[in-house]
Amino acid sequence: MNNGASATSPHNSFQTHFLDIHEVLPEDEEEEGVIKMEDNKVTGSKKGLQKPIKLRELKRPQRSFNRQVSLETGFSVLGVESKAKDEKKVLRRSGRSFGGFDSANRVGAEARKGDFNIFRTKSTLSKQNSLLPTRKEKEMETQRAEGATGLTEPVNKSVPVGRYFDALRGPELDQVKDSEDILLPKDEIWPFLLRFPINCFGICLGLSSQAVLWRALSTSPATKFLHVTPFINLSLWLLALATLISVSITYLLKCIHYFEAVKREYFHPVRVNFFFAPWVVCMFLAIGLPPMLEPAKLHPAIWCAFMGPYFFLELKIYGQWLSGGKRRLCKVANPSSHLSVVGNFVGAILASKVGWIEAAKFLWSIGFAHYIVVFVTLYQRLPTSEALPKELHPVYSMFIAAPSAASIAWGSIYSEFDGCSRTCFFIALFLYISLVVRINFFTGFRFSVAWWSYTFPMTTASVATIKYAEQVPSVLSKGLALCLSFMSSTMVSVLFVSTLLHAFFWNTLFPNDLAIAITKKRLVKEKKPFKKAYDIKRWTKQALTKNNSGDKEFNGENKVA
Repeated sequence: MNNGASATSPHNSFQTHFLDIHEVLPEDEEEEGVIKMEDNKVTGSKKGLQKPIKLRELKRPQRSFNRQVSLETGFSVLGVESKAKDEKKVLRRSGRSFGGFDSANRVGAEARKGDFNIFRTKSTLSKQNSLLPTRKEKEMETQRAEGATGLTEPVNKSVPVGRYFDALRGPELDQVKDSEDILLPKDEIWPFLLRFPINCFGICLGLSSQAVLWRALSTSPATKFLHVTPFINLSLWLLALATLISVSITYLLKCIHYFEAVKREYFHPVRVNFFFAPWVVCMFLAIGLPPMLEPAKLHPAIWCAFMGPYFFLELKIYGQWLSGGKRRLCKVANPSSHLSVVGNFVGAILASKVGWIEAAKFLWSIGFAHYIVVFVTLYQRLPTSEALPKELHPVYSMFIAAPSAASIAWGSIYSEFDGCSRTCFFIALFLYISLVVRINFFTGFRFSVAWWSYTFPMTTASVATIKYAEQVPSVLSKGLALCLSFMSSTMVSVLFVSTLLHAFFWNTLFPNDLAIAITKKRLVKEKKPFKKAYDIKRWTKQALTKNNSGDKEFNGENKVA
C-alpha cells in the first residue's frame, strides 16, 4: 500500500485517501482461533509478510475484491455485489425448498423422505411432545427460519379463501401455480387416501341422475313410443348405489385417518360445495327407485335422513354468505356453488313424493331465493370477488342444473307443469344453448374427475324437457327431449369408460392432490442488505465525517495563526 499517498497534508480537501479494507466476517467466524505459520525461524523481513490465516479462509474460495478503496469513491464497491443474490429464485413446488420439510435438512427421527403425518387425524397434538427440538436444533432451525415462516404455523389452521385463488389453477382449482410451493413432496406418490378427493362424489351424481332419467324415459307418456325397458333403470340404479357405497366408504376412511386433509378440502372454495353431493345422490336414488322395487309410498323418514344433514350444512354455508367476512358470497362464488342450491329443489321433489307438500314448498322457496342470489353474483363479477381462472370453464355447466331442478320440483309439488315451471325450464334451456354454442370452453383439458360436472346438469335438463313434453306434446318437444337425453347418456357412457381406463389400466385418475398441500401464506424471502456492503458504507461515512472535522480544525488554526 502506498503510504506516501496517505501522509500528505490534510489541508488539501480534494486529496485522495487510501485505506486497507478487510472483509467483515460473521460473529461465529470471529470466534474461531487463528492459525499462524509454523516456521518461526524465518528472517525479520519474512515476518513482515506473515499474516494471520483464519479457518474459514482456508476453505472458501477467494473473492474478487479491491482492497484499496478511496474514501471519496468508497461507495463504488457496492456495485461489485454478487448478482446471484438479487436473482429471483423459482420455487420447485416439490416441498423440499422448505427447511421444515426437507429430508436433507432434517435431523434425527424427522429425517425421512416425506412427512405425510402432518395431515393425519390429530397429528399436531400427538407430535407436539415427541418432536420438541433440542438446543442445538433450535439454533440450526433459527438460521433456516428466514425463508420458511409459513411452516411454523399449525397445519390445521384454516387457509384464507383468497389464498386458494392465488395459489391454485385448473378446472376445479386443483393445480398449483409455478410460483408456489407445497407442504408435501411432489416427486413421490402420496398415500391413496390423501389422493382421493371429495370431487369423486360427482361420479355418483352423474350415475344417480341417469337412473332418474331412464326411469322417466320408461314411464313417461311422452316417450312411450320408444318402448324403453325398465331394466335399464334398474341396472343404472344398482350401479349408482354400488358406486356411492364405494366412494362413501373410501372417503370415510380418509376422514378417519387424514382428517386434517378433509378440513383443507372443506375450506376450499370449490370443493366445499361437493360436501352437499352425497346427500343429493341419496335423494336421487330415492326418486329414481325402479318401479319393481318402489313401495306404494315412500316413508317420510327417508326424506328426513337425507335432507337433514343437507339442511344443517347449508345453514352453515348460507350463514357465511350472509354474515360477510372472508367467505362471503361475493368472494367465494363460483359455478359449483349451485350444488349448495340444487339440493333444495331435489329435496322438494322427494318431499312431494312422501306427501309432505308444505315442506316441499318451504325448500323450493329457500332454493329459488338463493339461486337468484348466486346467479346474479356470478353474472355481475363484482370487483370484490376473487378472479376466477380461465380453466374453471368445465363446471360452468352447473348453471343449467338449478333452474332445471326448480322446474321439475314445481311441477311435482303442484302436479302440473304450469307457468312457473315453464319459466324455470326456459331459463335452463337458454343457458344450455348459450353453453353449447361456446363449446371451445369445454375443450383442451386433461381428463379428470371434474369432467363429471357435465353429466349431472345435462341429465337434469333432459328430465325437465321430458316433463315439458308431457304437458306440451308435439314433435318439437318430444324431439328435443329425445335429443337431450341421447346427449346426456352418451356423455355419461364416454366418461364412465374413460374413468375405468384411467383408474384401473393407466393409474392416472388420482394424481397427487396438490390443492390440499398449499401453504397458508405465500413464502417470499425478504431481501436484506449485504453485510459487507452495509459495513463499508457505514465505515466510509464515519471516516468522511472525521476527515471533514479535521479539515475544519486545521483551517481554524491557520486563521488564528
